[in-house]
Parts: sequence; structure tokens; C-alpha cells
Amino acid sequence: MSEFRNIEVIQKDQLGYIIINRPELRNALDKETLNEMTKVLEELRQDPSVGCVIFTGKGEKSFAAGADIAQLKEKTMLDALDSGGMQSVYNQIEAYEKPTIAMINGYALGGGFELAMACDIRIASSNGKIGLPELNLSIIPGAGGTQRLARLVGKGKALEMILLGKIIDAEEAKQIGLVSEVTSTENLERKAEEMGMQILSKGPLAVKLAKIVVHSGTEVDMKTGLLIEKLAQAILFSSEDKGEGTNAFLEKRQPQFSGR
Repeated sequence: MSEFRNIEVIQKDQLGYIIINRPELRNALDKETLNEMTKVLEELRQDPSVGCVIFTGKGEKSFAAGADIAQLKEKTMLDALDSGGMQSVYNQIEAYEKPTIAMINGYALGGGFELAMACDIRIASSNGKIGLPELNLSIIPGAGGTQRLARLVGKGKALEMILLGKIIDAEEAKQIGLVSEVTSTENLERKAEEMGMQILSKGPLAVKLAKIVVHSGTEVDMKTGLLIEKLAQAILFSSEDKGEGTNAFLEKRQPQFSGR
């Protein structure tokens, strides 16, 4: 594994942690951090010993408190139109072939919240604070926030949060479906690991295809989405893992999936 300046990478069993390591700046996301994130994601993708990726921030105060404002101040129109950048990185995370969990410890604001929304599942500590305050700077959420938030909580609630720059606590985030679970700061890592290991107990091909079907299906009409679902199921019906899963159930034992 490569060495990084702004990110720590830790592996626990089959769980790979990507930890944003800029606590003195509330784990703000600058260009270097995003580049490192892209590199480590590729390394973890190629590592067969890692089955699930957990994103978090260093310390207990911030998951990631948005983009680096000093860099943001220098952005121009052409920078916003660039095909790279934060939005591109988060698109890669949403499409990542391995399941991802955002372990929100403290503040997840702006680009930090957009990072969490790009992950498959979000859990938060009880001190979590979540929001998109970009309009205070006379810009809009530009790394998927306007689109992913509306799809997660509905257009009305998304507009309320974005137009007011509203920052909500973890309990409200759970109530509106932004996070799956809220727990104490001390218990957050254990909960994330339990969730990750639960996902890893499933058939890996089914996990991969479930992600593809859900993400693709929400972008098309119902009829097309159902067709995508049917085709994915056809692939799984012909897999060795489907046979192992059904046999293990009938034989009342734990399945031993091979990913084939």
C-alpha cells in the first residue's frame, strides 16, 4: 500500500478504512486529499483481501467539514467545468464495485456530506452534524449534493436544507432517511464494523449486482429498472454462489462463497 500525506489507510480483517487525516482543518477536502483518495480506492479495488471500504475522518470532531475554502477561493468558471474534481471522485465512489460505508464522526458539511451521500450506507455518531451550507458562499453544492440529496430525502426537504443552509443533527438525519443508524461516539466504529461484516457474509456477486441494479434503476423508468433487475438475477441464477447459498440454507450451515 502506498504512503499518503492526508489520508490514513487501515485494514481490519476484510474491512479497509480510508481516514481523512487533516484534523487541524476539520478534515477539509483539498485537491491533494481527493487525489490520494482516488489512488487508494484503486489500490483497495485490486486487493482481494478487502471486501468493504469504510470512510471516516481523523478524530471525533469532523468526518469532513467540506472543501478547503482557501483553494475554493481561487476557483474559476473553467475549474467548475473541468471533468475532474470532487464531483468526479464521488461518482467513482458511488459506482465503486465494493460496498462502501460512511462512518460520520462529527461534522459532515458541504463536500464532506456529499462524500457521505456517495457511499452506499451512512451511520453517524450522536454528535454528528450534517448539512450543505454552500449558499452562504454564494455557490451551490457542486459535488453531487443537489442531486443525491433530492433522491435520498425528496425534492422538498432537499431544497429546504440547501436554500436555508440548514445543518441538522444525527437524529434528524436518521428520521429523514439520510443515515441508517445513530450511536455513541465510543460505539461508532464497532457498529460500522458489524455492518461491514454483515454485508461481507452475503454472496459477493449478489452484493456487486445489487449495487449496480439499485444505482442504475433509480436513473431510469420503472420498466427499464425492472429489466435491469431481471438480467442481473439471470446472471446470479447461473453462478456457483447461488448453488452454494441455496444448498447451505437447506443443509442448515453457513455458506462458503467463492465469488463465482
